[in-house]
Amino acid sequence: MTAAVFNHEGPWTEEEYLALGETQQRVELFDGSLHVTPAPTPRHQRISRKLGNILEAASGPAGLELLEAVNVRLRPGRIPIPDLVITGPIDFDDLNVEAGDVRLVCEIISPSNASTDKVLKMHYYAAAGIGWYLLVEQETGALRLYQRQGGHYVEAAAAKRGEVLELTEPVRATIRPEEILP
Repeated sequence: MTAAVFNHEGPWTEEEYLALGETQQRVELFDGSLHVTPAPTPRHQRISRKLGNILEAASGPAGLELLEAVNVRLRPGRIPIPDLVITGPIDFDDLNVEAGDVRLVCEIISPSNASTDKVLKMHYYAAAGIGWYLLVEQETGALRLYQRQGGHYVEAAAAKRGEVLELTEPVRATIRPEEILP
């Protein structure tokens, strides 16, 4: 992959991006540019697993699926890799999950990419029509749930350590920050 990335000239097409295949790094496509991040920290992965366990248990009864770190095609040429997504029925062999199938997207904010998750991805997810956005702030231990209204998100609920975040849509779940954060 390294040679293909560094020898590439001009904007990346979706076809060129998908031709890179699976990698150890998270490589996302944003309007012709690649965004590459190193593997998540153990803290990040623990939060993802613990939160994923809670959301997966809630997804099954609702007829939904929980997926980790999959390509979500927001529109042609815009493919982020969220930490967690809850989807409706999908084809598990497709390279991308289409934004229209995503009910909730979750990002675990790392200090190195906070602005990407809080601004860029939030805008892109809302523009793609994803109804719910859950942000986990590693540094503060806060959980913030946003609901799409019009073309943007508004905060619907929040919880910090010692509090409880109750999800009622798209799944019913109770999340206590101290149970998912080390």
